[in-house]
Amino acid sequence: MEQLPTSPGERPEETDPSRGPAYTASAVVDEEGVVTEWSEGAARLLGYAPDEVVGRSAGHLLSAPAGDAERYLPPEQDRWSGTLALRHRDGRRLERGVLAHRRTSTDGRTRWSLVSAVAGGPGSGRPAAVQEWFVQSPCFLAVFDVDLRLLSANTGMERTLSFTEAEMRGLRLPEIAPDPVSEETERRMRRVLESGEPQRVEAFAPTTGASAEHGWATSLSPLRDADGRVCAVVVAAHDRTGVEVQKQQMIVPEAAHSRIGTTEDSTRTAQELADVVVPQLADFAVVDLLEPVPHGGRPPEGGAREPVTVRRTAIRSLAEAGAPARVAVGGTAVYPALSPPVRCLAEGRGAVYGTADPAVARWVAEDPGAAWVGEDGAHSVMVVPMRADGVTLGVAVFSRRLRREPFQPEDLSLAEELASRAAASIHSAHRSAREHTSTMTLQRSLLPQKLPDHAALETASRYLPAGTEAGVGGDWFDVIPLSGARVALVVGDVVGHGIRASATMGRLRTAVRTLADVDLPPDELLTHLDDLIIHLSTDEGGQSGDAEAAGGIGTTCLFVVYDPVTRRCTLARAGHPPPAVVSPEGSVYLLDVPAGPPLGLGGLPFETAEADLPEGSVLVLYTDGLLQPHERDVDEALDSMFAALARPAASLDAVCDRVLTALLTHPPDDDVALLVARTRALHADKVVVWDLAADPSVVGQARRQTTEQLTSWGLEDAAFVTELLVSELVTNAIRYGRPPIQLRLIHEKDTLICEVSDASSTAPHMRRARTFDEGGRGLLLVAQLAQRWGTRHGAVGKTIWAEQSLVEL
Repeated sequence: MEQLPTSPGERPEETDPSRGPAYTASAVVDEEGVVTEWSEGAARLLGYAPDEVVGRSAGHLLSAPAGDAERYLPPEQDRWSGTLALRHRDGRRLERGVLAHRRTSTDGRTRWSLVSAVAGGPGSGRPAAVQEWFVQSPCFLAVFDVDLRLLSANTGMERTLSFTEAEMRGLRLPEIAPDPVSEETERRMRRVLESGEPQRVEAFAPTTGASAEHGWATSLSPLRDADGRVCAVVVAAHDRTGVEVQKQQMIVPEAAHSRIGTTEDSTRTAQELADVVVPQLADFAVVDLLEPVPHGGRPPEGGAREPVTVRRTAIRSLAEAGAPARVAVGGTAVYPALSPPVRCLAEGRGAVYGTADPAVARWVAEDPGAAWVGEDGAHSVMVVPMRADGVTLGVAVFSRRLRREPFQPEDLSLAEELASRAAASIHSAHRSAREHTSTMTLQRSLLPQKLPDHAALETASRYLPAGTEAGVGGDWFDVIPLSGARVALVVGDVVGHGIRASATMGRLRTAVRTLADVDLPPDELLTHLDDLIIHLSTDEGGQSGDAEAAGGIGTTCLFVVYDPVTRRCTLARAGHPPPAVVSPEGSVYLLDVPAGPPLGLGGLPFETAEADLPEGSVLVLYTDGLLQPHERDVDEALDSMFAALARPAASLDAVCDRVLTALLTHPPDDDVALLVARTRALHADKVVVWDLAADPSVVGQARRQTTEQLTSWGLEDAAFVTELLVSELVTNAIRYGRPPIQLRLIHEKDTLICEVSDASSTAPHMRRARTFDEGGRGLLLVAQLAQRWGTRHGAVGKTIWAEQSLVEL
């Protein structure tokens, strides 16, 4: 048989427990008689350390035979008190008064909790002021010392708890009656000791031998000695069980409200409602939401005469409240026509029924899912609608079995109040979800559905919406083809979140495309965009206090133009992070671009920067959400991004995924837009340039050179149209422009581009010539022959360009 160790040499307070302050020795023994918990007080009382006792038989702690443990802790009782002969670690025999509470956990295992109060040294007894104070009273009266240990208990307390004063003396209230109410009462007692002010506790708690809970009105008062110091707490409790007390005391509205609607999860809110109602108001609760959730405010079609399908969202039952509902949480239930829940949904008001009521009996007979009403032994049923803002969301059904009192009108009023709060939270969550979906749909429709296949760049992108309650933001990106085989890359971040930010993003993206189409330089484009945002915020200033966010003030933007002929990148930014570049050799760096102010501030200039990029360079544009992940500063985020970019990747999609994986270990707090582009180049064999004299005779020469070049490219089919375009554009430059004049042909994949440049800044205008006019038809002819045409201005002069599609030839 296993023996516990003994050893001499304990400290005086260990061998003589009466020396030192009072304390409680406690232990937990499982149904097999094995010690599972051992307190510091128990170690102090008997001398055994926890590792010497836990996991071993409790019988070896007794001086009596080990088999007597079963006599001391009979399995058919929940509570026991008496004197145990205990064996100290040094072999001494100690007789101690012990209280034992039997508890069954949720896993079905039974455990005994044993406590024993150990009195302290001299002066730890009852204060003198207490000696003559206590008198017999039918009320529950007790006095606790400054350590909140029982000094005196009257016959009312003894009768209520079925313990004698001697058995309880020296123990704390939660040790005498383990219950949340006891713990709350002790917290209030501690406040009385600290503040000297009385406290009051209103709560329901079980009473020994009773089949239902009783409501207690408890007063806690300080007891002072002759010097005015608080030396004890007097507890006086009055049993106030009754219907009106139940309605007022069983649920404190403020506490219940703080527990319902803590998140925007409708399932959790429904469960919170059930958890508040059980066990304070009912023994069983079911919360069902209409499926699908209605968007309007109309009750179920057909009124009370049609079955209603619901989704079982929450169930709560007392551990011994009988049979569970047949339909599990997450399943679908169908309430039959004219049943109490359907009437509740149709009429929009709650009702109380006895289980013998014909409506309930018919419901149970017709609905197998309602069998719990009969099997549970319920005697009272209450149905309450879940309504908010005129919208019917579902129904809650409550029942009582353990409580003998049926539901009363006061209970129905309280239940409707709690259900309304839960419904308001669920309705708000549904509305937020719909708004989020609408915002996502709008934003997705405004972002590029497919990036264009362009000869100048190979591109890939990613967009991740924010994973927080703030909602979707206004981040966007775009790839815009420009004249002369060039392409523009743009990334922006609109301030704010939600549908207004997405709408503002749509406006700005449209404006950027429009401004880019007229070939404005990056700095001028941002200046025009800055003016637009100022006008937007001014227009909305009288409509909302949030005009700045609505108008987009504070928006950032990066605009990049890449020319595959010169391999030059021209860019400007407005408060946006600069782009990263990965060279063909694998080095990673940030382009040095003047920051510029965010858009919408006005009056501040934007600067353009230029950089030559070798063919095969990778440009990385992003919004700041990428560099603001959890628990990481910007420098660390940049280092992680650089490390991800420096590693070789098979494709640009792989580059995007690698960057996001390296930087986003959690759902992002802000939207993330990522645009990656690899540069291509148009080599000399695809571009030809001729300098032309300002003489009409060179027009014929330009046509011949064009035909010869098209023949060398194998584009003879395009020669006729191209000769006409060259003839008209060169003639216009000689007549209306200024030298020097230059003709450039670009063969870009499936497109042939013809450009004529001159030193004049005057833009041509297309007009409709009259019948007998000798001129005025040149640009009209160009517009008819070309797929696209236009004018772009440079630092000196202008360029008129025309594009032809080679696919149709």
